[in-house]
Amino acid sequence: MTDDRQERIRRRAHAIWEQAGRPDGVHQQHWDQAAAEIDGGESGPKAKLAKKSAAAKDTKPKDNKPKEPKDTRPKTARPRKDSAS
Repeated sequence: MTDDRQERIRRRAHAIWEQAGRPDGVHQQHWDQAAAEIDGGESGPKAKLAKKSAAAKDTKPKDNKPKEPKDTRPKTARPRKDSAS
């Protein structure tokens, strides 16, 4: 890795970290994203959305039947069994 490339990745990773609100423990993800961006690859949120939408297209079509509404009534308490039999 050249020093210039590493410095560009470091600066980009730092910018990504600041844009994300300076979270702890995600330095490797920021470094990987910055490296991919510097190298011309896609690793950011747009790439993840594209992967998700491509995966969604590969799945079976959903059944278009209307779903029945869930029972939203509160459950009633059952009386406890008497343990002294």
